[in-house]
This record gives sequence, structure tokens and C-alpha cells, in this order.
Amino acid sequence: MGRRQAGLLALTALGYLLVVAGVLLDSSLVDLDWTVRLARPYERWPSLEPLLDNWVVAGQRGPSAVAAFAWLGWRAHRLRRLRPLLVMGAALLLLNVTVGAVKIVTGRLGPHYAHYVGSPELFSGGTIFPSGHTANAVVTWGVLAYLAVRWRRTGGVLAAATACSVGLTTLYLGTHWVTDVLAGWAAGLLVLLSLPLLEPLVAAAEQRIADRGAARRTGPEVTPPSSVPPPRRAPRG
Repeated sequence: MGRRQAGLLALTALGYLLVVAGVLLDSSLVDLDWTVRLARPYERWPSLEPLLDNWVVAGQRGPSAVAAFAWLGWRAHRLRRLRPLLVMGAALLLLNVTVGAVKIVTGRLGPHYAHYVGSPELFSGGTIFPSGHTANAVVTWGVLAYLAVRWRRTGGVLAAATACSVGLTTLYLGTHWVTDVLAGWAAGLLVLLSLPLLEPLVAAAEQRIADRGAARRTGPEVTPPSSVPPPRRAPRG
């Protein structure tokens, strides 16, 4: 990891912590959450709802993962390497563990289930913070750009646009708070920036799988019996 990437990783982690602290301390960020919630964008522009209701699926874990793994499976077959699939699997595993832990600890309710105006709605059994849709969109489409060879820059721009639009779509639909989306962007970006640190583990896993496959194809190694001279008979008398 280069110095620039390490600095960006540190800044992203700091921003993530500030958003989490702002929600936990019931700061002005929570007021911003409620300002957008009470604005009800889906009621102001109802004609956009059918389109955006379908578009938000781009950040949903199941459909996006199926599409990504289908593409990466084809790439892995062409390259005769498992690295594309292993990188995506490692990234999604890291995302689910880190984001899932924060969701469980904070227990935040979403805007549609909020009880008190102005409340951060924490520790109420919810699983809304950070936004899983947003974080998943960042990681899934960001990993595809990360693994690209010729169109990496274009893929990065498309991945960033998709992740940003998915997060904003959840705000329009009222399924997430603003801080959910901010934390989701940061959580997903942290996973993407950590991918170079995972490369040695991915390489080791790929080599181990390749060795096992080679061992199965060749079968168990048979050691030839050592040549032992026959025992001599004792002389008579």
C-alpha cells in the first residue's frame, strides 16, 4: 500500500468514526437526518418512485452479488485463475463482518419506524446503520473496477456513480437516514482501500486450492517398496 492510499484510508476511517460519534452523541447530524426525513422526497416527486424503487436493487446484496460473481466466474475461467472470485469473496466477507457488527451494536431504527421526532433511534433492535445497500454498492461495483485491466478508470467512475446514486435513492425512498448513507459510503470505501492488504491472503488461498486440485488430478503418490535382500540361510552343522 502506497503512502497516498494509506493516507486516504486513514481519512476515510476518521470520517467514519466522526459520523458514528455524531449519531451516538445525538449531534447536529441527527437534526439533518430528521430534516430530510420530514421533507418526504417521495411525496414531493412521486413520479420518480417506480424508477428509483427498481434502481435501488443495484445495491441489494443478493442480485448485485449474483451479477458480479457471474461476470467474475467468466473472467476466472478465461484467465484460469481463481483470484477474481477470491478477491470479491474476501471483500464481501470483510464488509458483512464490519458493517454487521456496527448494525448490531447500534440497533438503529429506520425513518419509517422512528418513534420520536429528533431522536437518533438507537439501541431499539434495528439494523439500519450503516446503510447496507450503500456499502454493498460501493464494494460490489468497486471491486469490479479494481479487478478491471483495460477499463479500470472508466469502471471506477461508473462504480462511484452507482454507489452515490444508490445511497441518494435510499434517502428519496425514506428507507435510510442521511447518516446511514454517509456511514455506508465510508464503510464500503474502507473495504476497497483495504484490498491491497488482503492480496497476500488471496494469493495464498489461490495457491492452496491449486495445489489441492493438482494433487487430486495426479492421485496419491505411491512410494516404491525398498529393495531388501532376501534373508540368508544359516549354515548347517
